Amino acid sequence: MRSRRWRLPDSASASTLTAMNTEQPPPPAVDAATPPPSPAQPAAITLELHELAASYGARIVFRGVSLTLQAGEVLVVSGANGSGKSTLLRLLCGLQQPTAGTIAYHWQGQVYYPIAARPLIGWVAPDLALYRELSGLENLRFFAAVRNRTPSDAELYALLEQVGLGGRGDDLVAAYSSGMTHRLRYAYALLHQPPVLLLDEPTVTLDTRGAAVVDQVIARQRTHGISVIATNDPRELRYGNYVLTLNPV
Repeated sequence: MRSRRWRLPDSASASTLTAMNTEQPPPPAVDAATPPPSPAQPAAITLELHELAASYGARIVFRGVSLTLQAGEVLVVSGANGSGKSTLLRLLCGLQQPTAGTIAYHWQGQVYYPIAARPLIGWVAPDLALYRELSGLENLRFFAAVRNRTPSDAELYALLEQVGLGGRGDDLVAAYSSGMTHRLRYAYALLHQPPVLLLDEPTVTLDTRGAAVVDQVIARQRTHGISVIATNDPRELRYGNYVLTLNPV
């Protein structure tokens, strides 16, 4: 597997780190009012970051991040606590605005910026809230409805089986262990077969079998999309085609 390490300069000057460049003019951008088509069918997707920067008040988290990621590739973002790993993922899905720079998803001949690209994105994070008063199946039904999708119960049970929750779909989430709850987050993220998968601390709280589920999810994602993984676990660097190391500024 290819592996390339990128490290931001200690001076935090504008970064020249770019995975690849394109000589073709970009297609027209699509604003948030124009949702992308359903990602149910596999399609080539490309993620481009250009001179991306993030800060909280006067504190600069990172800046000068430029790279390109294509379908079939995985980027692992590593670094110490507070280096901006989770911040970068929040920027990618539009939960936070960058201080500078641009994020663009190229998909089916269009360009989507993060807010408009949300239908293309699956998100897993330890702080992703689920409804403890509902069963695992009921959670998936609810989130599918939010995405205007109507999968059958058979499809949802199959998804629960895929993440290692077979036979537990009718149990309340309140009865789940922390590892089971994290597996349900994967089922939530995979509901719409997203071409972009963002994983923040992907194996946190998971046992050996749960970590094997993550291996399978990432392997499947390589067949049709891209993954960006934020972690400070050195064992998870193996997932990446590329590793971006963020240094505190």
